[in-house]
Amino acid sequence: MVFPISGVEVSPFIPPLMAFVVSFFASMGGISGAFLLLPFQMSVLGYTHPSVSATNQLYNVVAIPSGVYRFIKEKRMVWPLTIAVAAGTLPGVLIGAYARVVWLPDPRRFKLFAGAVLMYIGVRLIWDMLRKSAAKPAAQGIRKADAAQSSEVKTLEFSIQRISYAFQGETHTCPTMGIFILSFIVGIIGGTYGIGGGAIIAPFFVAWFRLPIHTISGATLMGTLLTSVAGVLFYMLIAPFFPEQSVVPDWQLGLLFGIGGMAGMYCGARCQKFVPATAIKWMLGLVLVGTGVKYLVEFFR
Repeated sequence: MVFPISGVEVSPFIPPLMAFVVSFFASMGGISGAFLLLPFQMSVLGYTHPSVSATNQLYNVVAIPSGVYRFIKEKRMVWPLTIAVAAGTLPGVLIGAYARVVWLPDPRRFKLFAGAVLMYIGVRLIWDMLRKSAAKPAAQGIRKADAAQSSEVKTLEFSIQRISYAFQGETHTCPTMGIFILSFIVGIIGGTYGIGGGAIIAPFFVAWFRLPIHTISGATLMGTLLTSVAGVLFYMLIAPFFPEQSVVPDWQLGLLFGIGGMAGMYCGARCQKFVPATAIKWMLGLVLVGTGVKYLVEFFR
């Protein structure tokens, strides 16, 4: 099957299957998997136009709501964290989308920076786990027997200074402005490459702000959803001003990715509370390092 906007020729079963597998595991770590689908589209499918960013964000728009629904239904959505993430990433993603079309039509220019950032976050996350593994290895998991009773979060404080909430008998606090500034910077990066930003925000929440990974997934996915909606709309609005470039998303390809991602994200969000936090962190860290290495290798090739 040939997709007219992107020019990609691939079986219609490949995009949803790939998206299902990626989103199932990625959603457990609070990410949509878009940052993994982007190199798949560019390197495997040969889709390198600026519109690949818009198509990737279209995938987020279709896929993420099912995962968000599960987190809300199970009362694992930290709403103050979600609001702070959305407030920062929304303006950032618009700047990033503009930068993608005007200054970075060649994706190679940004691969060095993106690879270095992903490598740094992934290595820091893995190093942090190695340091703590000897101290309390059992404390990072969630037992299946009490997962349903212990998975809910309760907001304690939401102000301009801090966000505080309770989870599994412990109180977790983070600076509101720190979350906002981080989200704004990540929004620019996510808007540029159509990855939503959750792949960077989620590990930062875990490695820097020391927030439990089971509590941040809903917030980062919701933030990614909102910024992706804004990103797709912005790409469509600026497309008439850049008639010489392919800017609008490939709707057919994006929807196929999104359908597979919708199923995978729902299943991943449903299963997350039964998976130990350590396993999710290791998965997230290794994926970040692997993707970072891939970007760096492609830059210097």
